[in-house]
Amino acid sequence: MMNVVHFKYFRNIFLVWLLCLPFIFTLSGCQKKSEQSGLTKVAKQGYITVGTLYGLTSYYIGPEGETGFEYELAKKYADYLGVELKIVASYSLAELFALLDSGEVDFLAAGLTITDKRLQRYNFAPSYNQISQKLVFKQGNKRPRKLEDLTGKLIVTANSSHVENLQNIQQTFPALTWQETEELDSEEVLIRILNDEYDYTIIDSHTLAVSRRYYPEISIGFTLQASELIAWPIRKEGDDSILASMIEFFGDIHHNGTLLALDDKYFGHVEQFNYVDTRTFIKAVDAKLPKYRPLFEKYAQEIDWRLLAAISYQESHWNPRARSHTGVRGMMMLTLPTAKQMGIKSRIDAEQSIQGGAKYFQQMFDRMPDRIPHPDRLWFALASYNVGLGHLNDAREITRLQGGDPDRWVDVKQRLPLLKQKKYYKFTRYGYARGDEPVNYVENIRRYYDTLTWMDEKQQEAEQQLLLEALEQQELTNAAPNVSALEKHSPELPKDE
Repeated sequence: MMNVVHFKYFRNIFLVWLLCLPFIFTLSGCQKKSEQSGLTKVAKQGYITVGTLYGLTSYYIGPEGETGFEYELAKKYADYLGVELKIVASYSLAELFALLDSGEVDFLAAGLTITDKRLQRYNFAPSYNQISQKLVFKQGNKRPRKLEDLTGKLIVTANSSHVENLQNIQQTFPALTWQETEELDSEEVLIRILNDEYDYTIIDSHTLAVSRRYYPEISIGFTLQASELIAWPIRKEGDDSILASMIEFFGDIHHNGTLLALDDKYFGHVEQFNYVDTRTFIKAVDAKLPKYRPLFEKYAQEIDWRLLAAISYQESHWNPRARSHTGVRGMMMLTLPTAKQMGIKSRIDAEQSIQGGAKYFQQMFDRMPDRIPHPDRLWFALASYNVGLGHLNDAREITRLQGGDPDRWVDVKQRLPLLKQKKYYKFTRYGYARGDEPVNYVENIRRYYDTLTWMDEKQQEAEQQLLLEALEQQELTNAAPNVSALEKHSPELPKDE
């Protein structure tokens, strides 16, 4: 069954798209009479330009290059048009809207909500997500449950929809005050909250879901705005050919499942949040991981060592002597037959267990059909590691019979729990399985992997910064004049009489 949250907002998106159908036909007729200057220009130059924000949910440079939900969605649109995507990224909302107003970008893809003020200035493509505004504070401080409970400093990003919402609220609640910042992005604001420089801020629910994987002490006070639609804004000036193409594009990716799969890739595994589990994992990364990291790096093979480490944490919490009631043991919790098959003599030897687990996971990955796209192939391999390839393929077959895509994790994970129901498993090849367990297993590992990747990249950035500072200091030292040498070779100056 489709995840209820996903179903609701994608159903709303579909309804909005249906309402736009008459508009599509109107625009299409206008395009036939015009030169379609917007799309014609894009086609001639061979690229379309998008403005976006740097951030975890929009656009950032990862280990494998450009990434982010908004980036991937915009890239799919550019591919739909058959042109290249040109990114113009900014840290400032004011700068982004200025770029759109001046025509330097064709549209904005930055997780922007549709507001009354923005509707007066811009057209919007069909909505592709639905979020809410949350007022958040630091864990351990007194929780505010309503506006009247706010006793400290509230800070929000300037030019955001949060400001517009606060202005509307202030009309009926004059005591409400806040500060606006153009210098800090949403992540920096959260850090200031954690450092007790401010008491509260407002953040969109999807951004919060991702951010709490790295900053678990950020807690929700209350919902400030229950439901808002996210969409791409476009200038009202000029023809509507680009807008018409966007309406058709979003209709296509909604119906073929691309939008749902992309949403699952970035947000599907962070819908559930456990403060204790997240905090415990972050502490373990500092306390336990350094001892075993060289082994994960050594035996990762083609796997990202951080994914291998995340698997191990899910299996044993990095305890070499871990064991379960089912008899699996060690860092990677291998069964005795699997250990023998992998050539492992001692399952409680950390190095042997990691070596065997890495080899076994690589085999699961290699057995996945090549047609399965990345990263779905990884998630399928993880599910196989947990429940077995046979049961996974049973779930994929159920998915196919029900009209879903057996090569997409977002579709298959909805059917895996059906393997617990007799009316389904009695027709499968491998029979009954606790199909909800591999779903939870995969989603947990995805969360650990995200957090570990973020922490590792932050550490690398810090080390690079220290190296740059050391090099700069060395350059300054080398460039500094040798005072004693100058005195030795300088002519003697006359003394004052």
